Amino acid sequence: MPTTTASAVCTTVGNNILLRLTSGERDVKLKALRELKNQIIGNRTKKLSFLKLGAVPAVAGILSDAVSAVDVADNDENDRIVKDIIVQSAAVLGSFACGFEAGVRAVLDAGADILIQRGCLVEEMPLLKSYMEVVDAGARSLKMIYQSKMAPKYDFLQEENMEFLLSLLNNESENVSGLGASIISHSCKTSLEQKLLFDAGVLKRLTSLLGGSLIQRDASLESIATIFKNNPEVVSQFVGPDTGRTLSCIIEIVKDRFARTRLLASLCLIVIRNASPCYLQDVGIKTKLINNLLELLDDPGRVGDEASFAFSSLIAEKEDMQKLAFEVNGVDKLYNHLQKGSLHPRRFEGILLALADMCSKLECCRSRCLSLQVLKLVVDALAHDSSDVRSAACMCLRSVSRSIKFIQNLSAGSFMNETIVIPLVRLLDDTSTAVQVAALGAISNIVVDFTTRRSTFIRLGGVKLLVQLSKSMDSTIRLNALRALRNLIFLAEDKCKEEIFMELTASLLASLICDPEPSVQEQALALVRNLVDGRINSVEYIFAEDGIILDAVGRQLRIASKAEIEIQGMYVLGNVATGKESHKEAVMDQLLLRAENKAQSCIIKFLQSNDSRLRTAAVWAVLNLTCSSSPGSSGRLVKLHDAGIVSHVKNMVNDPCLDVKVIYFSSLSGFLIVVLMVCLMTSRFSLVQLRVKTALEQFNSFDDSLV
Repeated sequence: MPTTTASAVCTTVGNNILLRLTSGERDVKLKALRELKNQIIGNRTKKLSFLKLGAVPAVAGILSDAVSAVDVADNDENDRIVKDIIVQSAAVLGSFACGFEAGVRAVLDAGADILIQRGCLVEEMPLLKSYMEVVDAGARSLKMIYQSKMAPKYDFLQEENMEFLLSLLNNESENVSGLGASIISHSCKTSLEQKLLFDAGVLKRLTSLLGGSLIQRDASLESIATIFKNNPEVVSQFVGPDTGRTLSCIIEIVKDRFARTRLLASLCLIVIRNASPCYLQDVGIKTKLINNLLELLDDPGRVGDEASFAFSSLIAEKEDMQKLAFEVNGVDKLYNHLQKGSLHPRRFEGILLALADMCSKLECCRSRCLSLQVLKLVVDALAHDSSDVRSAACMCLRSVSRSIKFIQNLSAGSFMNETIVIPLVRLLDDTSTAVQVAALGAISNIVVDFTTRRSTFIRLGGVKLLVQLSKSMDSTIRLNALRALRNLIFLAEDKCKEEIFMELTASLLASLICDPEPSVQEQALALVRNLVDGRINSVEYIFAEDGIILDAVGRQLRIASKAEIEIQGMYVLGNVATGKESHKEAVMDQLLLRAENKAQSCIIKFLQSNDSRLRTAAVWAVLNLTCSSSPGSSGRLVKLHDAGIVSHVKNMVNDPCLDVKVIYFSSLSGFLIVVLMVCLMTSRFSLVQLRVKTALEQFNSFDDSLV
């Protein structure tokens, strides 16, 4: 016998419901709305099926007709049915939007959000006073819509909108006040909006809701955190003498019996501390926050999934917090959750990111991770189906790879380097840009101490992929690919440099040095700096293809406005200046060449720079050009003197940066530099001054021969 598929049954039922929605009898229409609501609640498959049948526009039309048909003077049975239709229509539309982005889009496309607000919540509608269920239904539906990123942004700058928001927050209904809080959490993004909400008294109302129902308390905590986020001005005004009780109240809520409430209270305190580190300095409070978030990881639901992300935001870039977390066995507790296996991707990602942040600064955390053999689980996660998990695994590996113990074991072959390198190389070709960037970050850390293992990376095609990524249209990928190449080539053997340069080519390097993005220019110059560092034959790379790389370096030095680019460029020239006479003369030509419409050469500008790092790099270049062991040094010194550079270098004796002074004196006397360093270490500044005077006398006598 022929059978009817489940899909066909669903379509038949759906068509039947939609047909009844078009009925002219209100009782039939109301029953169809209730049946539709029961069909789709919590069922994404049925939501999608009804979306395809056009249910959302049909229900939006019913809501529009019902709102228009409300007779405020009539309270008979017919009027009650109309009100029930409004309630059920709003409930159906809210159900479509609940946790279902396609449903949210359909509701917004139908203009249903505006209909719900106009029909259920606008105060001019007398219906509000006679039928509170309408208000609650509208509030619940709009709240579901505003939980989506697709929801329209609420304009707080319009006075009537702010008044409407305050009316929502002041409403006794927890659903209505909760809607107001949801609007804030969704739409408040700028410091101006945060200030407007604060000045309008929104924070005071939200803090009063902390003593309300569970729904009001949770919504209020989330909104308060939104208004505080990255805004120290608002935080300082709130956490004052008059509002200290509110802060204490939030601290107490961290101990609430409901897991979600504890999480939201913790997030609120984290936002306050991140915006203004001067607050919440008590070690007891910080420890309580850490323990609370680690305990919330045990929650089997969404709270447990999100707790690790809150933990990361608490400890990220904060060594003191990472130390406290380590002292309460944070690494072990995170590892125990990783061991459970079959984790939800969101939870898996969060735990890996939390471990990454814990290991970002402290060697004790990294060492503990390695002792627990966390690395095996992290490496396995590099092949996870979720791109977010793969990205988080790369970040975790990047942090752990900073460990001295990791480097020692890798060098000794304890961690079969191919076990780590192979999956990382594969991720360079990942479909997700975020994964590619994270993999590049991990590779950058690993290859910098990969002296005896670089051949493995090259053999696996790593260099080819890095070069390919350096040509990406995405500047972030280009940047990170160049950083990885820069670290790979650092102190590399001649053969390794040759293989890498053959893949890169001089023309590609020159184009990257002139990249539209300044950050890419900086990394390209840093790569060249490492390329030409070392033996004289390394310097030859910069002269390949008729010196196209050297010309690009010189051009960038003459037009760059970012100090970091100028610093790397000067170190490139400084390294080239350690080469042969022809190399030194080529550097001289670049340094003395003036840019168009410039009154002085770039080297003088760098020697006068306010950035001590740039002055240091410039002095090094001059020092290498005038090395006394070089046969052409006297001729170059004459050119530098005629260009006014010698006088600027001479003034370096008064430079406030000790690095610059040390380099300057090293060009005068090897003995003096030793004396100077001893004096700096023993704080015998009077002796330093004596030696400086002696050095100046020697330098002045040398200058006299140039006049």
